[in-house]
Amino acid sequence: MAQLQFKGKAFVQNHHLQVKYHELMPVKGKSLTDKVSLQDNLIIHGDNLKALKALLPLYAGRINCVYIDPPYNTGNEGWTYNDNVNSPMMQDWLGKVVDREDLTRHDKWLCMMMPRLKLIKMLMHQEEGLIFISIDDNEVAHLRMLMDEVFGEQNWFATLSRRAMHTVRNSSKDFNLNADFVLVYGTSKAWYGAKKARYIRLPVDKTGDYPHDDNDGRGRYKLDPISARNYYEPYEHTFKNGIVWSAHAGSFPRYSEDSLDEMEEAGEIVFNGKEPKAKRYLAEVQEGRPPDAFLAPEDVGFNSNGTTLLRKILGGGKFSQPKPIALITHFLKLLRDNNAIIMDSFGGSGSTAHAVLRQNAEDGGNRRFILVECEDYADTITAERVRRIIKGVPKAKDEALKKGLGGTFSFFKLGEAVELESMLDGKNLPAYEALARYVFYTATGEEFDEKAVNKKKHVIGESQNYQVYLFYEPDIAKLKNLAFTLEMAKALPPPKKDKRRLVFAPTKYLDQDHLDEHRIDFAQLPFEIYELTR
Repeated sequence: MAQLQFKGKAFVQNHHLQVKYHELMPVKGKSLTDKVSLQDNLIIHGDNLKALKALLPLYAGRINCVYIDPPYNTGNEGWTYNDNVNSPMMQDWLGKVVDREDLTRHDKWLCMMMPRLKLIKMLMHQEEGLIFISIDDNEVAHLRMLMDEVFGEQNWFATLSRRAMHTVRNSSKDFNLNADFVLVYGTSKAWYGAKKARYIRLPVDKTGDYPHDDNDGRGRYKLDPISARNYYEPYEHTFKNGIVWSAHAGSFPRYSEDSLDEMEEAGEIVFNGKEPKAKRYLAEVQEGRPPDAFLAPEDVGFNSNGTTLLRKILGGGKFSQPKPIALITHFLKLLRDNNAIIMDSFGGSGSTAHAVLRQNAEDGGNRRFILVECEDYADTITAERVRRIIKGVPKAKDEALKKGLGGTFSFFKLGEAVELESMLDGKNLPAYEALARYVFYTATGEEFDEKAVNKKKHVIGESQNYQVYLFYEPDIAKLKNLAFTLEMAKALPPPKKDKRRLVFAPTKYLDQDHLDEHRIDFAQLPFEIYELTR
């Protein structure tokens, strides 16, 4: 496979591994829920690279669908490169606006995208995961090669094109460049073929208006000829009801004689006119693979539709060129999973959250969204839009939006880095729950369930191989005197038959024989955790 080369690549290829885990701090006053929870719909305010890493302990392998609309790098967005990579060249990039005169703007954009895409992939379901990325001509070629490298070129589904605006750009000097693209990749395209997945299929109501209905519960159908064009000799078939059908020269039957007989017996052949026709049920046939051709504006909207809708919700001049929710809704319908978790790590104006809530209201689904937004408008635009569409927008023409789409969300901000070394000097000690998430995921590589935490019993969860315990308090004086003892070992809940017990504590006062007797693996904070992950 051809490799994409760019300045700084050697420094960012593994940068996602060096990013520290950070606490996710709940902000009750900015949330719209009775109980703030990381299992709710989420809006996270903070650097999206750090936020993606912070989500790993809870959501690794759980995200079904990702939609992102990153900077197109046109030279006009005013974005800056802010990843603190250990490289003199890249340190010099920090905080500087990437404009059109910047000769390294493509390099900087790729350096920004690579670690984010790698973390996104780690968060996605490893079989059913799908990612849709909006992009335009400025970076579509580079992004395609970068995605091939990160996700594997064998996992590319399509590059969709979309007419983004209906007016002529004043900047156009030759062709009127008013289209953008959506790259579609999966985490395992082979899985879709092998398992005949229900995903990436068009909904029935997008296939056309066919009036025929069937009373056996199979739904609407259309009538198709049973012949196909080809250069065969004339063909004749006698149905069991005595009707003789002759295929003329240049055609042949789509079905074998046995199939035709079976279809006749099942009532799926209609004898009207010169050629019998087959009932083709939409739910089985017309609900087929979506085309990779131009996405029609009547289905997915123009950018102006997104702008108009946002203006009705928040007022004018709040956000430039938000994506129309019809576009994201189109992808949700292709996904066809009413319980999917959908993530957008370039949250912007909140279009993805809007699309998720609207689709849930429409079909009774239980989809959840996770939005990350680094800019200051995460509360005043991103979250405020979601608050209003949940409660209702009085001036909206759409009755559902006017009434309110319903739902909840929890607002979190990115907190301090979880640095276990800080336990040695007592600075910035992480909260119990934050440290529990970190050590559980890092040691086991499995999903952390915050509901399983019982601080009184020191339980923080259960993995495939371990019952996991954490003895810790965010108090340096107490930590200096906190040691795991034989009495503590005996007080632990009994081990399950097929599992050992993994205990994290600052130190221990019992020998290996006693640990083995109680089926305990001991991990000393803060150092031993790194040994477990090697």
